Amino acid sequence: MELQHFGGQALSLLKVTDAVVEFPSTGGAIRALDGVSLEVMPGETLAVVGESGCGKTTLARAVLGLQPLKGGHIEMKGRTITGSYKEIAEEIGMVWQDPYASLDPKWRVGRSAIEASAIAKKPVSPSLLFEEVGLDPDLVSRYPHELSGGQRQRVAIGRALALKPPLVICDEPTAALDLSIRAQILNLLKSIQAETACSFLYISHDLTTVRYLADRVAVMYLGRIVETGPTETIFETPRHPYTKALLDSAPTLDRLMHLPEAIPGEIPDPRTRFVGCRFAGRCCNAQPFCIENDPGATSEGERIYYCHFPVKIDQTTKAPQES
Repeated sequence: MELQHFGGQALSLLKVTDAVVEFPSTGGAIRALDGVSLEVMPGETLAVVGESGCGKTTLARAVLGLQPLKGGHIEMKGRTITGSYKEIAEEIGMVWQDPYASLDPKWRVGRSAIEASAIAKKPVSPSLLFEEVGLDPDLVSRYPHELSGGQRQRVAIGRALALKPPLVICDEPTAALDLSIRAQILNLLKSIQAETACSFLYISHDLTTVRYLADRVAVMYLGRIVETGPTETIFETPRHPYTKALLDSAPTLDRLMHLPEAIPGEIPDPRTRFVGCRFAGRCCNAQPFCIENDPGATSEGERIYYCHFPVKIDQTTKAPQES
């Protein structure tokens, strides 16, 4: 692997280009990633959102070099990731969804927190690391089962940040936590980013936390990105019908005690090889043309979406309306 120069401000920290990941199954391979492309810029938070099974965690594993690609490539600071390599812990930190499952139950949490630094042979004080993530240094001698869920997740965040990597991947980091603890973890992530200028690839289906934390959003459906753009742009004026349906399904104060309407139709068989738009069978805007023609990228300022018949925008109210 050749390490290319990474110096210009315009260069991306992480660049994923046409990434394809397949898993063998009876009746044909499941394409978990089907031509995914995205970039994470230095110092920003990019959130990847979508339903369970859309490929978010597979994307994270591919970026870490834990999941081989069938096609495309991934670059970190200009270096192509073709598998796991020794220096990757110094470049990418990882915070998994379940803090209990991601910490070795037989290890004291202080040892777990400095695992990556020990592998890299760069000593780090677990006590100082605990202080950085808001934990009492006296907890370093505890075992995971002796800590609360929020404390365990802080240990996991500390481990991810021990070597001060420029990129940290967070895969549903608040999903297993109580609501009050979620706010603490989100504030911790924001504080860490302000102090270290690291970037976050934040994977979640919790749109409330995404809106609070992310600078940009990438929406995934069945292994492909369908819309990307600045967070407020996506939330206020979604252009892809799936993005709008996803946002409409999120709970809000004005919809208390009312279940959101389900997206019509069924999720296609993941072994399907799509010719046209993969959302056509569930989209209220779909036309016969959509079934036979894969939508290309349409750019609107900083937003990009993939749809033949996007959601219309009332320019006076900025409210999304169906075509």
